[in-house]
Amino acid sequence: MTRPATRPLPQLSVRIDLDGDERIGPGKIQLLENIRAHGSISAAGRVMDMSYKRAWDLVDEINRICGHAAVAPQTGGKNGGGAMLTPFGASLVARYRKIERDAARAVRKDLLALKSDIGRSRRS
Repeated sequence: MTRPATRPLPQLSVRIDLDGDERIGPGKIQLLENIRAHGSISAAGRVMDMSYKRAWDLVDEINRICGHAAVAPQTGGKNGGGAMLTPFGASLVARYRKIERDAARAVRKDLLALKSDIGRSRRS
């Protein structure tokens, strides 16, 4: 007997609004993680289906918002270099992911209730 597939728990998305229109959210953090994983802004942008210019503009925005460089150029390599996260950039990613985990843990019961409510309304 096969069991019906269970729906995944709704996911919480965290965006941190700073001063004015400045914000750090899942897209910018994912870009930083992709830079760390792929060693370049252009490769990180490609993975996210964005142009190098868009990826570079987002990195520049992160650096400006934070007042610290999150990404630094890396010299050398077979293609002449790339990019890497600075210690600040790595800390920013870690802190954001911790905030995200803590927030998700805090609202888990509410997300389960929401999933249940939505499931009931779809069956009615």
